[in-house]
Amino acid sequence: MSTDVKAQQERAATWFRDLRDRICASFEVIETEMTGSEPARFQRKPWERAGGGGGTMALMQGQIFEKVGVNISEVWGEFSPEFRKQIPGADVDPRFWAGGISLVSHPTSPRVPAAHMNTRMIVTTKTWFGGGADLTPVVALADDTTAFHGALKTACDGYDAASYARFKAWCDEYFFLPHRGEARGVGGIFYDQLASGDWEKDFAFTRSVGLAFADIYPTLVRRRMREPWTDAERQAQLVKRGRYVEFNLLHDRGTKFGLATGGNVEAILMSLPPHAAWT
Repeated sequence: MSTDVKAQQERAATWFRDLRDRICASFEVIETEMTGSEPARFQRKPWERAGGGGGTMALMQGQIFEKVGVNISEVWGEFSPEFRKQIPGADVDPRFWAGGISLVSHPTSPRVPAAHMNTRMIVTTKTWFGGGADLTPVVALADDTTAFHGALKTACDGYDAASYARFKAWCDEYFFLPHRGEARGVGGIFYDQLASGDWEKDFAFTRSVGLAFADIYPTLVRRRMREPWTDAERQAQLVKRGRYVEFNLLHDRGTKFGLATGGNVEAILMSLPPHAAWT
């Protein structure tokens, strides 16, 4: 591995840790604003991967956030023979390095949208970035959808003029439940195998995606967290969460990648909600 690639890995891993700290602090402030005394706090739990590396889970269960996880990982090793053909560059050399951040928020109130964000860097004989962010409300509210997409579009526009349309369409296609014939939520952006040839540009974009989410999502939470809600809305939320479970267990690439590379099962399945329903 070249010195340049090693330095890139260290910079990316540091960024994912810093972004985790920023988001966790922001969410804890929201819990404090709502509850006052003795608010919930993130509990961090490190884990190690037998094949190399590990990560840290950060989980909070509070009044606003019924369950929110912000996990980081940095793992390395070799892909299994059956997995090598699925990963760019791994068919040439099975060794890999992967670092990233993964966040899933399941709010208590059905008026506050659930959200997902992850960004990652992967190195085989090739190097690329991937990730994105999407919003899953129980009832789609135009103001929230517009604000969320606007923040992500601004991040994309700083990369190139065509990226928002491309990554939005990719998100709409990816976060779709074919067996239900329905979208998981109101979308966002999704990108993978981002390797323009300019690592600094691609890394800057990945940072911009994380910062855009870290800014807009707390804004949406504060906008809705004090609104009253009904039992019917809560039931609709639980059913929506059931759809979320179906997607993550049946279709999500991150879930499959984590399990195939020997990741921490508890951290990989952090995305599952604390309560869900099927009808």
